[in-house]
Amino acid sequence: MAFSYDSEFAAVMAEIGAPVEIAQAAPGDWRTLRELGDAALALMMSTIPPAPDVLTTDFEIRGYQGAPIAARYYYKDGTQPGSAVLYIHGGGMVLGSMELYSPAVASYVDASGVPMLSVDYRLAPEHPHPTPVQDCFAALIWLHRRAAELGIDPARIAVMGDSAGGGLAAGTAILARDHGGLLAKQILIYPMLDDRNVVPDPELAGFASWTYDGNITGWGALLGDRRGTDNVPPSAAPARETDYRGLPPAYIEVGGLDIFRDEDIEYAQRLSRAGVPTELHLHPGLPHGFEVLGALTAVGLRSRADRIRVLTSI
Repeated sequence: MAFSYDSEFAAVMAEIGAPVEIAQAAPGDWRTLRELGDAALALMMSTIPPAPDVLTTDFEIRGYQGAPIAARYYYKDGTQPGSAVLYIHGGGMVLGSMELYSPAVASYVDASGVPMLSVDYRLAPEHPHPTPVQDCFAALIWLHRRAAELGIDPARIAVMGDSAGGGLAAGTAILARDHGGLLAKQILIYPMLDDRNVVPDPELAGFASWTYDGNITGWGALLGDRRGTDNVPPSAAPARETDYRGLPPAYIEVGGLDIFRDEDIEYAQRLSRAGVPTELHLHPGLPHGFEVLGALTAVGLRSRADRIRVLTSI
């Protein structure tokens, strides 16, 4: 049976009148992908309602090899749950920013009451692996070291990210596990996990808001000539991990029309087989980034409620 959009999402698409693509650029053209992708993200984030009760504090922290990077701490006035989340933005490894994702992070904090630290990790190709994931891991270490000052229980810190941010969140969880365990949970929203996923599936290609060409560009920028070889570490592409024992409990979401569908399902299965408590949501008929355009559809509202439920459970 041929794939098709969820009926409510199809109505949203019909109203828009055009396929939704995060960006169109030739494989390897990261500059165009970044320019168009950032513009698309800005437009998408502009649809998220403001969160006036959420306050922020900006910090300069030390990333990989001591380089200064920006981070922003979001918290809701009058709440002190004791938990906290490191949020890692998406963007295919080559685009996006802490600033662009600010409406989304503020919205999560507003709905859950759980504070978040958003990290402005450095992007490829100017900063290839291991810089992006090590910047994120450095932000996690910073959050642990400032836990008492911020009123955070170090045992209740999670990591969350979407798309490339989900992949970096999974990579950060691997690094945290290998350094003694620093995370209570990993929340992975359609994570980008496998550098080998570059051969188009004709059933999915027509629905791809994040395209196979974009995936080739993103992974190539991050890994260079190592992409697709045996010389790719799990902290760069978490699907390369072979030992999932000891990783933090996971929540994973992906749409049935997302090019990351199969790698995300397989990752959830591997985690579960290793004894890691894992919750997987596969949403039929939905593409990458479905929850922004389809925020008011039944599945968009359900997805939002699930994410808030998981955040408040940390």
